[in-house]
Amino acid sequence: MITVTEKAKKKVDDILAEEQKQGHGLRVAVHGGGCSGFTYDLNFTEGAGPGDEIIDCGTFKVFVDPISSQYLEGSSLDFLDGLHGTGFKITNPNAKGTCGCGSSFSV
Repeated sequence: MITVTEKAKKKVDDILAEEQKQGHGLRVAVHGGGCSGFTYDLNFTEGAGPGDEIIDCGTFKVFVDPISSQYLEGSSLDFLDGLHGTGFKITNPNAKGTCGCGSSFSV
């Protein structure tokens, strides 16, 4: 399903501690919208929803709903911290194209 890099795991752990949300998990979702048709959504949640795929990352879990999972199969979640930007980055082999700003994708 989704691979989470060590840098992304560390950053999620840091944010969970900073926001005092220990015990929460990370929801990764795909929603319709944006210039190219779909956008990614990352947020914290207290638990899994019906039919969610669950990826155990050790100190937290990643939850992906059944509809989003079909678009995220084989993807990886990384955290970048450099001169060209800071933030989470999803590398999705299913994306056929992205918009100019890189915030949406098409399949």
